[in-house]
Amino acid sequence: MASSNDGRPAAPGLWMPDRRRFLGGTAALGLAAGLGGLALPLPGHAAEPKKGGRMRVGMAHGSTTDSLDPATYTDTFMLSVGFATHGTLTEITPEGELVGDLAESWEASPDAKVWTFRMRKGVEFSNGKTLDADDVIASINHHRGEDSKSAAKANVDPIAELRKVDDLTIAFDLKAGNADFPFLMADYHLLMMPAVDGKADWQSYIGTGGYTMAEFEPGVRVFLKRNPNYWKPGRAHVDEVEMIVMADAAARQNALVTGEVDLINRCDLKTVHLLARQPGVRVEEATGYLHYTAPMITTNSPYDNNELRLAIKHGIDRDELLQKILRGHGTIANDHPIAPSVPFWADLEQRSYDPDKARFHLKKSGYENVTLDLSAADAAYEGAVDASVLMQEQLGRAGISVNVVREPNDGYWSNVWMKKSWCACYWGGRPTCDWMFATAYERGANWNDTFWDNERFNQLLLEGRSELDNGKRADIYREMQQIIRDDGGAVVWAFANYVDALGERIQHGEKVAANWELDGGRFMERWWMA
Repeated sequence: MASSNDGRPAAPGLWMPDRRRFLGGTAALGLAAGLGGLALPLPGHAAEPKKGGRMRVGMAHGSTTDSLDPATYTDTFMLSVGFATHGTLTEITPEGELVGDLAESWEASPDAKVWTFRMRKGVEFSNGKTLDADDVIASINHHRGEDSKSAAKANVDPIAELRKVDDLTIAFDLKAGNADFPFLMADYHLLMMPAVDGKADWQSYIGTGGYTMAEFEPGVRVFLKRNPNYWKPGRAHVDEVEMIVMADAAARQNALVTGEVDLINRCDLKTVHLLARQPGVRVEEATGYLHYTAPMITTNSPYDNNELRLAIKHGIDRDELLQKILRGHGTIANDHPIAPSVPFWADLEQRSYDPDKARFHLKKSGYENVTLDLSAADAAYEGAVDASVLMQEQLGRAGISVNVVREPNDGYWSNVWMKKSWCACYWGGRPTCDWMFATAYERGANWNDTFWDNERFNQLLLEGRSELDNGKRADIYREMQQIIRDDGGAVVWAFANYVDALGERIQHGEKVAANWELDGGRFMERWWMA
């Protein structure tokens, strides 16, 4: 497949995985499906990992409301802790392939309605218990049920029944065919936990990962120690990891320069060029699915009026935001969440800044004299407040009055997101259209942060999930992206690069994954200290 120099599929066009790669029997026969240019070769990698040392990390995220229950994870801090301490059934590699983590193989029925996973033999939890099918069933069921509030509920909703075939084999009977199902099992919420009386024991925080929990202060820090019995060869190199919450970008960067921490995420893009000049500091950048949004709750007035939503979308200058907020570290988006590197991305006509169209839709909405509150904090993403102020200026030029409400960083995700009618937000994105749509746009999804409900979209979601013809799937997903763009409740203004900074002692492989930040969230088990 042709690709551009930055690793994305050549545009315009679609990258479509052939059916056999998804349904071909076992991981060894082709189920490691390519994701399209996720991993980037980066400087500073060493030939051979070294064991030992203590890795100190300054993290942009983390909240006093964080819980160890994986169903509740909302930020990179807990995502990283989860991947360090627990395993998932499947894993996305730095090369962008889907491979087995705790599952050694999987196969599908011809209609992709039954998926059978075979677990690795002899994998132990950190307390010595051997992982078995009962643990997997309890761990998946932890997120299921009508009353589930889990962020992964959309991933497990397709499951009609879980069946234990033997001690190491589980069959997933799905409600309909789903060619993407193995991808869903790589979600950072779907951690494997020990079963106690048929229920997943998350309270003890015992996992199969490379590290064990030593200390945890929500919103402050976490301290992890290497699991000496970790089953995975060539992983979990450092002896100890300390992650410290540093919400302020300047504080994070200063901590790196002064040697208080060894690496940080989410550099301040206004000053990152100065940081890169510091001795012993290496700035690295990766392109994946990360996108920045401004979701409107479509069940609340006035955002239940699509003419107003269109007025806002036409009144946003994405190019200006990209240059002034992201300093060019990304690409403009088109009011839908599918990145160009995702299979079945649709090359739709790009929405551009058009104050006249914004005024047209504003007049049709009947809300010409309304002042809209836009809530923001840099906890949403670095520069979210500045972005909101810039949107305020842009929309003002189109006759739309906006009041920017500066919210506290701590508790932003529990007190503002999905609570305030219009706010700043980021999404790590997902490697398939179905996964992204089911997580954030499907009717009733726990993370549908616009509370959007479009009948045609929901119908197409079910059709696309069970359609095994790639040509038909491409048509379905194209229409779905168009519907979100023109009717959805979120301004999706940019796909942003992950920009991190590492001290000279931090080393990693030639490539890092970009399905989530910091090597797909698995930096603790993949990176080492020189």
